[in-house]
Amino acid sequence: MLASWREGPTRRAIVAFVERTVAEHVPVAERVAVFDNDGTLWCEQPLPSPADFIARRLSEMADVDPDLRDRQPWKAAYENDPTWLRTVLAEHYAGDDRALPTLLDGILAAYDGIDVDDFEARSGAFLRTARHPTLGRRYVDCAYAPMVELLGYLEENGFTSYIASGGGRDFMRSVSQEVYGIPRDRVIGSASTLTYTSGPGGGTITHNAEADYLDDGPQKPVRIGSRTGRRPLLAAGNSNGDVPMLEFAHRDDGATLRLLVAHDDAAREFAYTTGAERALARAAEQGWTVVSMKDDWTRVF
Repeated sequence: MLASWREGPTRRAIVAFVERTVAEHVPVAERVAVFDNDGTLWCEQPLPSPADFIARRLSEMADVDPDLRDRQPWKAAYENDPTWLRTVLAEHYAGDDRALPTLLDGILAAYDGIDVDDFEARSGAFLRTARHPTLGRRYVDCAYAPMVELLGYLEENGFTSYIASGGGRDFMRSVSQEVYGIPRDRVIGSASTLTYTSGPGGGTITHNAEADYLDDGPQKPVRIGSRTGRRPLLAAGNSNGDVPMLEFAHRDDGATLRLLVAHDDAAREFAYTTGAERALARAAEQGWTVVSMKDDWTRVF
């Protein structure tokens, strides 16, 4: 049980929360936990894996169409320069979304008209074969061992866990069961609109170059509520975009737990607070449980 978690206040807080939930006979149907993905369940630096996946596709598009090479985000992808993309993401988590529509336009165009089965095959192959640029691991091997153990511990105690990420829903569904033991129907993430076309073999569902929703910030509680019909008892995140989700995991009449993963281990992973400043401040104000990768985990991967 939680073998990769060091004995200390964080581990005790997790165990106390679960034991209280069980001792108070909270109905199993109400034992809902939600987890951000990038930076919470697996590594998100130097770029989240969905961003790497999309960047490679944008580069392919620019290779075919020279007119795209001077337009963002194709320009950054084609020149293999992640600086622009990192800046847009950093600005987003700092509350500045002026450049975000440009990035989203590229993301939506990258897989416009591709059917969901083809998209899943491509994303699954990418995650199982592509390697993290600095860790040298396959992306599917970049999940945090302590968090996977936590998911298992919760399941053993009657919890149902969901992924609620700003990353693409259909991208994560290709490996969620394999990596986390979370079935595909419990993945909540950003999505484009879809279109069904009747035809042989049951027809096809294809991606449109139109956003359905960006599952980040205030949208996270909305999507969690609409999918689960519950207020979660546990929420885990790592960034400013997770603050509303962590706030949502609250009740006055029983145990709740808000976990904020702090990236403070430069030796085994990365050390950074960019994009998490407000979350860390809120954790201090509200008494959320901050998970120190350096101090609380005996191993990371």
